[in-house]
Parts: sequence; C-alpha cells; structure tokens
Amino acid sequence: MGADFPVPETLPLSEQKGQSLPSLVELMQRLLAEDGCAWDRAQTMDSLCRYVLEEACEVIDAVRAGDREHIVDELGDLLLQVVFLSELGRKDLKFGPDDVVRAIVTKLVRRHPHVFGAETGLAFDEVEKNWELIKAEEKKNRPLLDNIPRSLPALDGARRLSERAASVGFDWPDVVGSRAKVAEEIQELDEAVHEGSRAEIEHELGDVLFALVNFARHLGIDPEHALSSTSARFRRRFEHVERRVRATSGDWPREEGRATKGVALEVLDSFWDEAKELERRR
Repeated sequence: MGADFPVPETLPLSEQKGQSLPSLVELMQRLLAEDGCAWDRAQTMDSLCRYVLEEACEVIDAVRAGDREHIVDELGDLLLQVVFLSELGRKDLKFGPDDVVRAIVTKLVRRHPHVFGAETGLAFDEVEKNWELIKAEEKKNRPLLDNIPRSLPALDGARRLSERAASVGFDWPDVVGSRAKVAEEIQELDEAVHEGSRAEIEHELGDVLFALVNFARHLGIDPEHALSSTSARFRRRFEHVERRVRATSGDWPREEGRATKGVALEVLDSFWDEAKELERRR
C-alpha cells in the first residue's frame, strides 16, 4: 500500500467494532477517483458479477478448509465486492454504502422481534418459524419463484425451484414417479442425440439434469453435495494419475508449453484403477 493511504491498525478482538470499515470505503473512493485506477474505473456492476460469485465460492472453500488466515483473506475479497458495488451505486447517483448498511440493519431488526420487540425468550424452532413467517409476509405479493436467485449455480437453483413448486403440491406423489421421469427424459435425450440437433440436445440434457435433481430431492439427497463429493473424488484420483504419469514419463507430452494427449488411455486407466484401489484400502 502506498504511503499516502494508511492501513488500519490491528486491534484486539475485544476492541473490534467495525471501526476500520470506513477505511475500505475511503480506499474504494480513491481508486474510483479521476486520478485513481484505470481498471477499477472501467468496471460496471455487471462486470463485477463474476467476481462476486467467485469470491463467495472462495469464502466457502476457505471455511470448509478451516484455514483462519485464508478465511480472513477471502472475506476481505468478498467485502471488497460489496463496497465496490456500493460505490458504483454512488457513482450512478442511485445509492451508497450507507444505504446498503441501513437496508440490512432495518431488515434484521424487523426479522428479530424476539430480540428487538416483545416476543422475547423464544426457543430455536420458534425463532426459525417466526423468521419464515416474517419473510413470507414481506414477499406475499411476489410470484412464488421470484426470490430464488436466477444466478445461483444451476444445480442448486434447480433444487430450490423444485422444492418451492413441491411446497404447493406441484410434485410427483412419490419417488417412483420421479424416477420414471428420469427414464423418460433420458429416452428423449437419446432421441435428440440421434437426430443431431445441438439445440434440441441441449434442451433435453437440461431436462435430464432437472429430473435428476428432483429425483435426488425425493431421495433426501442434496444434489449439489453429491456432485461436489464426486468432483472431489475425481480430483483426488486424477491427481494420483498425474503423479504416476510424472513418475513414469517425467511429464505430460506438451505443445507450446501446455499439457496435451500422448500417454496411452490404457495406461491412464491403469493409474485410475490404482487410485480407486488405494481409496478402498483406506
């Protein structure tokens, strides 16, 4: 950081009351000033959306890894996106960072009558029920699916859409009907593949994925967690494959510095089978 902008001092946890947050707002204002950063000044709310999602995901990764320093770092990156968007709002004369804080404080006070109102001493399940009732009252005139973000990761978004529709009875009566729908959609996908229309294949593949999400819900399985677990398993096994390739061949074949094909598939499959066997032994 340049000498012309002071870094907030480190405070003991017991003394931290958010008093350093204005320094981030001030810093963002400096970066967006006419003599500030050309890259920051070129950003828009739309261009920042990808970073908001990436930083939120990195926070989740850090929390699950249990790395304190990493959590602090990633939360800072996410907070930056909030302040950045707030300052872009000020630039457009629409809202500013204090409007954002005021809005969430107002909402939290309204949704905690058991703390700030007369309904004190509620048990956990009563608090949770109250929270949902208050949210429902706030949103009662909105379409049922309206408050499910369209930019959620597609798998989780599909789960929440199907849950919301099921809450008013738009659902298969049991898991049998849901499983039959999966088979029906796979058949339609096969037909689309046979016909060769890319647009139709994409359409039917989406239907298969949505039907699988519904099926997972009927089974009481979180599809996001199931796929994340499979992806983690694939990552571990492929990392073993890569270690074995480097141990036996020195490295992947490379073109212009990039790893590429060249190791025989049967060799890669044998390394994959080794990884699976090692997992079974653990």
